[in-house]
Parts: sequence; structure tokens; C-alpha cells
Amino acid sequence: MKIISWNVNGIRSVQGKGFGETLAQLDADCILLQETKAQDDQVEKALENIDHYHIYSNSAERKGYSGVAILTRREPLRIIRDIGIAEHDMEGRVIVAEYEKFYLLNVYVPNSGDQLVRLDYRQTWDLELLAYMQQLQSQKPLIACGDFNVAHQAIDIARPKANYNKSAGYTQAEIDGFSRFVDAGLVDSFRHFHPETVAYSWWSYRANAREKNIGWRIDYVLTSNSLIGQVNDAFILPDITGSDHCPVGISIAL
Repeated sequence: MKIISWNVNGIRSVQGKGFGETLAQLDADCILLQETKAQDDQVEKALENIDHYHIYSNSAERKGYSGVAILTRREPLRIIRDIGIAEHDMEGRVIVAEYEKFYLLNVYVPNSGDQLVRLDYRQTWDLELLAYMQQLQSQKPLIACGDFNVAHQAIDIARPKANYNKSAGYTQAEIDGFSRFVDAGLVDSFRHFHPETVAYSWWSYRANAREKNIGWRIDYVLTSNSLIGQVNDAFILPDITGSDHCPVGISIAL
């Protein structure tokens, strides 16, 4: 089973950049999209010509903001939207597909913002997302994918010293939040297979950052410890364009 996660930075925007051809090229069993920036009906319309997938979305109340979607060839037992906390759920950041042997969670974690204006909110979010993921894990193994908006280690960011405790996505509070996910039994699949590899999944649109590979690894596929032995590979696909993020994913025997 091939699972791909990709922050598309606008489902309607990426449509005009060969999105259908890219999906065919990826040939994944599950494709998890973040930052769709569209309402459910707009997501449905944007994907109406995508064949062979069941499509589910969760959109923010605010139009043109946030939003996640799951495209899956294997029909899930059920779809769960949100985590049951109104303050978070209005932003449409979580959708879960339940299968017989595992849960597949797609998340778009809030950015702490310029001048870290949302850092306090982000810390609350991380703790409550953790509690939700632990709740799922208590029932069956979990695969959690998405844009976690944090570079976990210095190897995950091109300029760690310049950004540490100054930039959203690389504060100690955010790093600690992600560390709690790992401590709770979720494995960073890419780092598990590639402990020393420098690879990024997001680049600023400014100053030709992508061409210079001045990036951040903030997109992850996390798996329950009990599943990591079934993962054959974890990968990042920087040559796939259309967004300021690139797809990340795993191949897993399920």
C-alpha cells in the first residue's frame, strides 16, 4: 500500500499545474491533501475528473482557508472529521479514515504565525492532537500524515541557528510538541529509514529557496511502533512541483 501526503497550497491552484497527471504519476493507494483552501463542494468539483478514488474532505468554516482531503482506492469503514473540540474543528484540519487494521489520519497543523502570534494556541493544539491520536492508537494502530508545521531536528532545516526560537516551525515549544508524538509511540518513518539524510519538503517562495534547496522538512508520515516493521520504504519527492511543499510518503504491507 502506497500512502502519499501533500500540502497542495490550494486545490484549485494546483489544478492548473498538471495535478491530474501528477496523481497518475504518483500512483498511490491513498493520497492525503492539506491546505485545500476550499469548501467541500469546491474540493469535489476540483477532483471530479480524478478516477478510481473515493474522495472525502473536511473544510474550514472560513472560506479559502486550511482544509484537508483524503483520496483512497480502498473504501474505508468510516470517515471521522475533526477531533471533537470546537475551537479547533472550525478550521477543518483533521480527517481520519478507519480501515479494518488501522486508522489513517490526515492533519494540517496550525502555523504559529508571524511574530509567533499563535504559538500559545499551537501548544494547546499539539497537546489536544496528541490526546486524540492516543485515543485512536488505543483502539488500533495509527498512521498519521500531514503538514505538522515543525522541523523536528537541526537536520530538518537548512538554517537552524538563524531560525531557532525566532521563526514559526522551529521554536523549542513546537519541537517539544512533536517530540511528545514520538514519545507516545509514533515513529517518524522517513527519519527511521534515512537517519542522516538531509531532505526537505517545504521551501519559501522567496529568494529562489527551492532552487538553492534552502528548505524545511515539516511534512511527515508517522506510524505506530507496531506498524514500522511493515513499512518497506519512506520517501520525499522534491521533484514533484505545483506547491511550495512536495509530497512525502511510505510504502507499507497492509
